[in-house]
Amino acid sequence: MEFAHKFLPTAASVGLLPVITWFFMLIAFYAFVGNFIFALCTRTSVAPEHRISRNYTAIIAAVAGISYFLIQNYYHDMLDTLAQLSDPGARLALINQSYSAIGQLRYMDWAVTTPLLLLKIVSIVKIRYRDHQSLINTLLVADFFMILTGYIGEQQLTVDNQILVGPKLIWGAVSTIGYVIILLTLWRIWRTFAQADSIQPEERWGFRLMALMTATFWGVYPIGYILTTIEGINLNWVHIAFSVADIINKVGVGAIAYQAAERVLERRVSEEATAPYHTVG
Repeated sequence: MEFAHKFLPTAASVGLLPVITWFFMLIAFYAFVGNFIFALCTRTSVAPEHRISRNYTAIIAAVAGISYFLIQNYYHDMLDTLAQLSDPGARLALINQSYSAIGQLRYMDWAVTTPLLLLKIVSIVKIRYRDHQSLINTLLVADFFMILTGYIGEQQLTVDNQILVGPKLIWGAVSTIGYVIILLTLWRIWRTFAQADSIQPEERWGFRLMALMTATFWGVYPIGYILTTIEGINLNWVHIAFSVADIINKVGVGAIAYQAAERVLERRVSEEATAPYHTVG
């Protein structure tokens, strides 16, 4: 469908799965825009020591929102070309080739947002960089190593954009080392710092849930990475999985951090001294 030379994909023109894929990309973009606004509006609704977490959330949402605008825009243009193809093989080849280009945008996003997510997680138990530089540096270096080696793995392609399965899987295995170090470091923080008497129950709850999300939902990405090496798979499924996982890992973690920090403030200040409304995050 076209209005004033603006192409709008429909299932009739490009197929149902590509339209659903674009739908999820746009939903992710809208979710990050909303999360950015929410983070700014609620900065003073949490305990003062946790306001830095709202800043992390705003930056993460801004970067992810810009990334998804670029991702869906590129994908939309690809669908415009797809609508002009009739051969099923050519259509699938175009979709799969576009995956590599979009993957670059995703990794550039993750290179900025994932370290900020980790900093937000550790900030909930009030770990400060000046006091625990080695610990936080381990998290950040492992994260950058994971993203960089994963990005290199995604670039293991032939000149005609065919995936070199062996080299890609090798780089994927190398990237997993960084992921394991992140999980082990978060476990160390839980055992060493999250159990301290100075940590409020709400903060302990927030850290535990956010760390569990890192251990589980971050696992979607290596699974998707491996699936791309299977011949004949429609990579739209990977796009959908990554879009949903990004919303959960970025918006979801931000919501948990907000709830924990808000509860700390509510326990500290009497109900009469708080604002006459209650926001639900």
